[in-house]
Amino acid sequence: MSSNDIATRPEKPPVVPRQYLVPFVLTTCCFALWGFANDFTNPLVKVYENVFVITTSQASWLQFAFYTGYFCMALPASLFIRRFSYKAAIMVGFSFYILGALLAVPAASTATFGLFLLGSYVLTYGLAFLETACNPYILAMGPRETGTQRLNLAQAFNPVGSLVGMGVATLVLAPQLQTGEFREKLGDRDPSVVRHLVVQPHASENSTTKLADGTTVSLYAEIPEFRSEVGALDAAMPNALKGFRSSDPDAFFAMQRSDLDAVKMPYIVIAVIVTLFLVVYAMSSMPTFSEQRGQFTVGETVRNLFSQPRFREGVAAQGFYVGAQIMCWTFIVHYGMEQVGLSLAQAQSYNIVAMVIFLCSRWICTALLRVFSPGLMLTVFACGAFAFTLGAIYLPGKVGLTSLVMISACMSLMFPTIYGISLHSLTEEESKLGSAFLIMAIVGGAVLTKLQGGLIDAYSVRVSFWLPATCFLLIALYGLRTFVKFEREVDVLP
Repeated sequence: MSSNDIATRPEKPPVVPRQYLVPFVLTTCCFALWGFANDFTNPLVKVYENVFVITTSQASWLQFAFYTGYFCMALPASLFIRRFSYKAAIMVGFSFYILGALLAVPAASTATFGLFLLGSYVLTYGLAFLETACNPYILAMGPRETGTQRLNLAQAFNPVGSLVGMGVATLVLAPQLQTGEFREKLGDRDPSVVRHLVVQPHASENSTTKLADGTTVSLYAEIPEFRSEVGALDAAMPNALKGFRSSDPDAFFAMQRSDLDAVKMPYIVIAVIVTLFLVVYAMSSMPTFSEQRGQFTVGETVRNLFSQPRFREGVAAQGFYVGAQIMCWTFIVHYGMEQVGLSLAQAQSYNIVAMVIFLCSRWICTALLRVFSPGLMLTVFACGAFAFTLGAIYLPGKVGLTSLVMISACMSLMFPTIYGISLHSLTEEESKLGSAFLIMAIVGGAVLTKLQGGLIDAYSVRVSFWLPATCFLLIALYGLRTFVKFEREVDVLP
């Protein structure tokens, strides 16, 4: 090959052009902020389950409230962006984030689960504004050909915030929880805790009785060997807590207040941090992107969007992906505690390992997308996630838990790649509205997590993972359809 041939070969466009480097960095910080909120919330399902003595299905209302906020606010956020700017929408997002986080203060003070739900719901108003604005904003900061790679690069910093959220939950929150200490004592069959279980020597299996406060608990013919019987400790935990609440309500509610005070402190700290980001963003000069809208109306734009199979199928795939992700990361704690006998902190440490794997895999995938087709990679990684989910269902103990952790290596690619495929070749105005529908699809995390919580209560945590397994199969079909059809069209994906 001659030197002239080398000189005339077209260079690949940059992922992030130099003029957008500072705005790109500032906007990428937002990805870490919503990563913190997502992954600090996940282990709270188990925390609230114990603190408020409620079922897994009831505690899953937290995730339902959290992810429903995305659905309710994503479209208004998109219309706000159309009327004002990406920067203004991001600042509104920060404001809702702060308000939602600070609602943890009255929620903890009054020990009201409903207020925690409201706080999570309002907080995700802010996340909806941030995600609806930041994702297309990042896509706009450079050539269209490198949009999917640029979004994968920005999304690679989302797990950094997630790791911080998980670290706070594991290293700061979990050691302070008195309910965690209560569980440890129950597992050790400490008489001060075991006495709260109702034992009748000839009690039959599944028999129950009512306590003095009207609460129904299970009867035990004898105290189980909690450390050797899988699931026995977590099955006994609500019975012991109810017995404690009935026999010594003052001590129980003191324990509850202590745990809720521990929960509220990280929310106060993150509210202060987000306030600082709001000030910095307000003082920064950010680019604006606009185009002639002509006679386009919202209705016409929506009809045009959903007339495109790549987009409408991408919205569905995104809903299945977010649902699968939240299910795997929320109930890894339940899996570790119930199937392996770990403590909350130990089970959450597996979540941290999963997030480190997720982060490393996302960086690797960002590089691989320079070489391989997004549709092909999505298909392969979704099939890998399905296989690891089967491992979580069928493999025993820590082997099954390890398989559950490894799903994160396959999930790392999915959100930004589905996003980039869905919005590829859309106009600026279509992208703003299309982004809203892709963020609304995050409601999959609300609906599917709630369904899995019900499956855990009705069957077992292992059986419940058939739900995310099904989601990964559907995502694989979307990736395959992208590879064999959408990427063969004239407007080829990068």
